[in-house]
Amino acid sequence: MANYAYTAKNDSEKIVRGDVESDSKESAIELVKKQGLSVITISESKKAGFLNMSIGGKVKTKDLVIFTRQLATLVNAGVPLVRSLSTLQMQSENEFFKKQLGEVIKKVEAGSALGEALSAHPKTFSPIYINMVKAGEEGGILDEVLKRLAVQQEKDAAIRGKIKSAMAYPSVISGITFIAFFFLMTTIVPKIGDIIVSLGGTKDSLPIYTKVLLAMSNVMKSPPFIICAAVVLPIMIIGFKRYTKTKQGRLVWHKILLKMPIVKTLITKVAIARFARTFSALMGAGVSIVEAIETTAGAIGNAQIEQELLSCSKAVQSGEQLSVQLEKSKHFPPLVSQMIAVGEETGQTDQILLKVAEFYEEEVDAFVAALSSIIEPVMIVVLGSIVGVIAASVFGPISNISTNIK
Repeated sequence: MANYAYTAKNDSEKIVRGDVESDSKESAIELVKKQGLSVITISESKKAGFLNMSIGGKVKTKDLVIFTRQLATLVNAGVPLVRSLSTLQMQSENEFFKKQLGEVIKKVEAGSALGEALSAHPKTFSPIYINMVKAGEEGGILDEVLKRLAVQQEKDAAIRGKIKSAMAYPSVISGITFIAFFFLMTTIVPKIGDIIVSLGGTKDSLPIYTKVLLAMSNVMKSPPFIICAAVVLPIMIIGFKRYTKTKQGRLVWHKILLKMPIVKTLITKVAIARFARTFSALMGAGVSIVEAIETTAGAIGNAQIEQELLSCSKAVQSGEQLSVQLEKSKHFPPLVSQMIAVGEETGQTDQILLKVAEFYEEEVDAFVAALSSIIEPVMIVVLGSIVGVIAASVFGPISNISTNIK
């Protein structure tokens, strides 16, 4: 991701200067055009390399929520937009965010709308954020839209936080188990095998489970295995991550996830909760239904469900109702399509979907809580089984040799 400095003209023929981050010059030009500007000159910024790298160059969800809520309050109080942004810039403790706000202020002062100014920073302000701000500006309800945005971000962050906390315990325990198992198999088990032989036993007379354990130990100590663990495995992990970042790889991986029993349930519930709240917020802000579907599809977090929603968008463009399309969905339950149908009839789709979002957010909470309560005893049983197998493989033969000696 490179930084491009540009000079452009806005609709009032005023000269506007700024910077955008993009993968290429062509995509940088497109980003500038999306702000309603005509590009005069654009070139890669000379501030390349280490000095141009922002340490901690990331805006946390908490910082963005606080900014959004405070901006809504200032706008609602009648404070001019530039002054509101300048005040929040001075209060920000995140230097990276402060720099971005400075660039936004420059664009707004030059005549750009807030939504257009924010679109130059896609890593911080998502398409949902930008589209809602643009809709709020056009409808004259920017303060209300910003409040909706803050709530939507808080709920989404809460769901992610609960899933991460549920996964933290098994991840840590699994890591510790793997390290302990590797240490036992490469250090302790071979020595115990030698002790068994020195006490008068023979490897041929050992129980089958002890032979398997010693064979595994020999394999794990062998140079090919060590090379594989140190070199090949990291390369495979990096390759897998890069593949899943491609459009095709992401789709394939997400299809696989939706076939895993427990994982499928969690992903589907999270996707429906995100869809309902995001779509509700966009519709409430006055965004067109087609644009709302397409924007929401990108926020779902699963490429398979995203494709399904984009297909719905094309059908809606052709005159079909969204509720009818979602009835055919493999991932959205009948409840969602029925609620949307009621919303389409009453003209209160945003309010009804808000109720759907709250319902599924509670479902996610309950599912994650149940999953957390199940994971702990399962992990204990797995750990106990590993320890039990190792203990039986080691102490069983020693006990037999001691009996024979007596």
